[in-house]
Amino acid sequence: MLKIVKTIAAAGALSFTAFAHADVSEALANICTIVQADDKGELRKKMRAVESDYRLKLGDYYSGISCGGNSLIRTAMLSNAVETGELLVKKMPKSDLEAPEADGKTLQAWVMENGLQDSPIAAVITARM
Repeated sequence: MLKIVKTIAAAGALSFTAFAHADVSEALANICTIVQADDKGELRKKMRAVESDYRLKLGDYYSGISCGGNSLIRTAMLSNAVETGELLVKKMPKSDLEAPEADGKTLQAWVMENGLQDSPIAAVITARM
């Protein structure tokens, strides 16, 4: 009897995981727009909701989000969205900031390559490294 209960519980958890993934995608659907609009309050609210509803931190879903081919921090820099960019940099684990992104470039290398060294967000990135 105990084995049957464990099997049912495991099957239910697997089906919940499939639905949860779709729900997380829906929850994060407009995050690029929020970052581009430099709406720090709305971004913080969205991040808090995803953390409480799905137990995911920014580092868990950051690499899975692309805004026109750029990461969230790159999008913030290109949109001159200083408040949201600084929030994202401060919330990201330091190891993730130093890791190469989807195109194989680190944030610092990308900043230098695009001439964005004078951006306030670049200063926060450098301070975190």
